[in-house]
Parts: sequence; C-alpha cells; structure tokens
Amino acid sequence: MQRIYMDNNATTIVDPEVFLAMEPFFVRMYGNPNSLHSFGSEVKPSMAMAMEQLYQGINASDDDDIVVNSCATEGNNTVIMGIYFHSILGGDKNHIITTQVEHPAVTETCRFLEKLGVEVTYLPVNEEGVIHSDDVKNAITDRTALVSVMWANNETGMIFPVKQIAYACKNRGVLFHTDAVQAIGKLPVNVQEVPVDYLTFSAHKFHGPKGVGGLFIREGAPMVPLLHGGEHMGGLRSGTINVAGLVGMGKAMELAVGNLDYELSEVLRLRNKLEDAIAAIPDVLVVGKRIHRTPNTTLASVRGVEGEALIWDLNRQGIAASTGSACASESLEANPVMAAIGADKDLAHTGVRFSLSRFTTEEEIDHVIEIFPRVVERLRDISSTYAAGGGPACSVSPEQS
Repeated sequence: MQRIYMDNNATTIVDPEVFLAMEPFFVRMYGNPNSLHSFGSEVKPSMAMAMEQLYQGINASDDDDIVVNSCATEGNNTVIMGIYFHSILGGDKNHIITTQVEHPAVTETCRFLEKLGVEVTYLPVNEEGVIHSDDVKNAITDRTALVSVMWANNETGMIFPVKQIAYACKNRGVLFHTDAVQAIGKLPVNVQEVPVDYLTFSAHKFHGPKGVGGLFIREGAPMVPLLHGGEHMGGLRSGTINVAGLVGMGKAMELAVGNLDYELSEVLRLRNKLEDAIAAIPDVLVVGKRIHRTPNTTLASVRGVEGEALIWDLNRQGIAASTGSACASESLEANPVMAAIGADKDLAHTGVRFSLSRFTTEEEIDHVIEIFPRVVERLRDISSTYAAGGGPACSVSPEQS
C-alpha cells in the first residue's frame, strides 16, 4: 500500500542534504565545543557557519542574538517567563496580550502566569481565523509587558498581520514576540522588515532535525535565561550545544529560504489542486481565503463526519493527515478557530488538515484526490448526524476559499 505524508505542519522529513551535513558530527567530529583540545575546536567552524545560515535566513543583524535551544516550545517559554521575571515580577507591568489560537506552548504558559497573578488578554479571531492589528493596538495598556502573536497558524495556515502588530507595539513601547514555527520555509521571514523583539522557530518544521530550535532576540530586548549553569550561548541558555542539531538546522534554514520560490509556486499549485477537489464535495467548509494562508495548508470541515474518524480511515488507506478538531480532549470543546468563523457545533468537530511540503508529489496529490471522496462517502453512509442530500449551505467554492 502506498504511504502518503500530508501532515507537514506537525513535522517534516529531514532533507537528505541536511542529514549528510549532520552525519560527521555523530561519528567523527564529536568533541564538546567548549573543550580546549582539538576534538572540541575542530567543530567550531561548522558551528559558526550554521549560525551564519540562521542569521541570513531571517536577516538578523550581527548585533542581534539567536539562541540555539531544543525547540520553539522552549523558546516561547523562555520569552514569556523571562518577561515575567524581568518586567512583571521585577518591574511595574502586569499584562500580557496573546490570541485564543496560539500554540499551547504560548497559551499554557500564559495560563500558568495567570495563577501567579498576571493579567492575560486572549484576543478572539474573526471569521477568517485571524486578528486585526487594531485589536492588539486597542488592547495595549500602560501595564502591558508583552504581546505574543503567531506569524501563521498551525491549524489553518492563516497568516497574521505581524508587521502591523510589531509596529503597533513599537509605537507603544511594548515588547513583541512571534512564534514563527509555521512561517519559516513557507513565507519570507525578515526581522529587518518586521521589527519583532523575539522570534521562535523549530528546525523539524522546515526539514531539519527534531530536538533543536532557535530564539531570535533583537539587540536591546531584555532576556532572563531560564537555564543556568554555564556560559553557553553567551549565558543566555546554559547547556552543551547540540552541534549536529545546530549544523542540521543551519543547513535546513539555508535550503528552506532557497526553496521559497518553489514553495510559493509549485507547492501552492499542488495545495490548490487538492483543495479544489475537497471543496467540490457537498457540505464542506474550507477555512480562510487562499491569499491569506500559507501555501501548503488546507483545513476543511466535512459535515457529518467526525474528524478523528476521517483521520483514522485515511490512515487505513495509507494517507497521513491530522484533525483540526479539539474533540479528542476530555472537554469535547469545539475547535476555537472553527467556532470563531461561525461554524455550527457539528461542523466545528469535523476538521481535517492537509499540509504539504516541497517533497510532496503530483502523484501523491492525485491519489489523495481519488481516495478522499470515497472515505467521506463511506463515513457519511454510517453517520447518524448526516442526512444524505443535505443542502450545500456550508460549501465553499475554490474562488471563495
């Protein structure tokens, strides 16, 4: 049976070029970079090159910092908790602004801080699944210490107005953090054009290895390290650097930026081809206009079919996708994005996300287009909530989507 991977917003295959770049640092150049002997010193040129690839990839200046860490979850926690220690616990601020649809690495950290007395504003998204920059601007007060808004949403692929938000924060003297996990390798990310103070990313989202990520810190932005015990990364993140991971992440960043034109043309074309077929099925809702989404992502809800059942049936056919539904949680609450766009209760539990990569082929797309309608038909036939021949009120045409 053919196996097709359509869950690239969750993680990606390691690019073969990345693997080759990493391999020597497991078996030959394995020295601790902090050691004074040759085993340590011989790895430093490769580390320096990888750091340069990261700086160039997001157009950071030499005066800025990029801290190598384990992942964006660590980076998000470092920023938010660091601001708590610097500006809230040790200052006169007590307010953080974020959105209702951030990654749990942001929302759960904010909820933890609420238990410590921090005021957090969770901005709702509009019918497109995004927020307007004015929403952030209007929520800022004299007590606001940090705004944290993702660059692009992991479920919908919707792109947030981070440039406008960054300038709104800058004009009010408020620090701005963006989780750019879903943007790197899919969209141009330029910290000179978008004046963020902090930006986080994970290598495994753009065909690098798992277990390594980065935190961009603009020159002058405060940073209180969460890990202590050494002078690694200039004292900003203690712990021996994952050399192989850093080298792989640097190479992956270089390749991701170098393939942006392909992502924005060919991957986009394949995504649209798949989306056209999905949208042609009656009673399907595709979330968000294409022009406002990352080029690889489609989130669709299929009336009468539970998201988990759809994912399970696709998996049995060798197709890996993911659900945009929150009904796997104990609370069975509807996905906040689906609720925000006005989807009814049933539709809000039926999301399926397809996310492509530059390794996705036309043949794979054609196979999914062949299989997906069959799976939907089978599940609707046994559904107790779907009436055959129902109206197309929730269908979205390719032009609308």
